[in-house]
Amino acid sequence: MKKNFSFVMAAFVLLITLCSAVPTSNSNPTPLVPSAVEAASQKFNTYAADGKFTNKELMDVATTLKGEKLTLKEKIALKLFGKKIVSKSMKANAGGDGKSQLIALLLAFFVGGLGIHRFYLGYTWQGVVQLLTLGGCGIWSLIDFIRIITGDLTPKDGAYGKTL
Repeated sequence: MKKNFSFVMAAFVLLITLCSAVPTSNSNPTPLVPSAVEAASQKFNTYAADGKFTNKELMDVATTLKGEKLTLKEKIALKLFGKKIVSKSMKANAGGDGKSQLIALLLAFFVGGLGIHRFYLGYTWQGVVQLLTLGGCGIWSLIDFIRIITGDLTPKDGAYGKTL
């Protein structure tokens, strides 16, 4: 029993130690230089032209943007979240390829009780709940219909590509 407690305490201390915030040597990050932002943007557009983006290319863009060598933490973060960063950046640069507000409005009007418009807009879990509750007995689907008309209910990934 005492060995188990000691093991749990040692594991807890190790976990706290590894997860604690370690201050960096540079508490004030260097501000971004407009020329570095422009150069990084050009590199990003060049690398993204073929629709594929490697981790090495992302590291190159980040290094250009920062203007100096990346730290170990930054390299690990890019390795872990690189695909998500690139996919969001590619969607933001695509422009006009988003969802249509008219289609969302028509879906909400005709099959709003089934939550199909929520699936279309990218809100899968809310679509499932609307499907199971029949659009909150019609009330939720009516509210969504009004929100789509006013432009308050937008796609999950950003703004509408085509508006009313």
